[in-house]
Amino acid sequence: MTDDGVYLSVVVPAYEEAARLGPTLDAIRRFLDSRRFTSEVIVVVDGGGDGTLELARGVGLEWPALVVLHHQPNRGKGYAVRRGMLAARGRYRLFSDADLSTPIEEVDRLIAALDDGVDIAIGSRALPASDVRVRQAWWRQSMGRIFNQVVRRLAVPGIRDTQCGFKCLRGEAADQIFGRQRLAGFSFDVELLWIARKLGFRVVEVPVTWVNDPLSRVHPARDSARMLADLVRLRVDDWRGRYRATDQRP
Repeated sequence: MTDDGVYLSVVVPAYEEAARLGPTLDAIRRFLDSRRFTSEVIVVVDGGGDGTLELARGVGLEWPALVVLHHQPNRGKGYAVRRGMLAARGRYRLFSDADLSTPIEEVDRLIAALDDGVDIAIGSRALPASDVRVRQAWWRQSMGRIFNQVVRRLAVPGIRDTQCGFKCLRGEAADQIFGRQRLAGFSFDVELLWIARKLGFRVVEVPVTWVNDPLSRVHPARDSARMLADLVRLRVDDWRGRYRATDQRP
């Protein structure tokens, strides 16, 4: 449930991010300190053994707004985001990749969309006004476009970019959607949008700035194959009624 004392929750899933998490948390803290609203940051350490947990806990010692959750072994990005979003207390809840490929300042655009009345605002690299400053290699871009075309046909037509790791939801939408989410891997983004539409929530794409990180953990061939298999699982789960809206929206 939302907590009237927290305006924005920022959830950061982290699997072996010791090299990048420190600067990311510094950037998030500087941004939040510059805003007048109340906030919290939830880092979900998704297994691993490279020192990410110790780093996050060390930052938390002198930053009371930082909460560190941890589980072992690695369960997948979808699992980590789900755990963080359900633990969050904010009126608005953002999840962001640990590399901050989309700068944290871009959340202002997503919040503006939520203030205008939508339930979910998702960062997009595929709109005319999007600012993609460092692009992926051509073969990554090509495979991404192919995957997106399949996703639009099978799951969420009309959404140009389902995979940008920068999405903000109203608290009540986050509770209902992530309470139903099942996929633990990278395809959870598609699943959450599928559930959102199933429950009648309003979704809008928002153009954002994006800088490609060459150290991305997503392998275009291997992970695309897994994600396509997950799309089949999503349709089967839906047929079995596992995403059914059994309650009324608040």
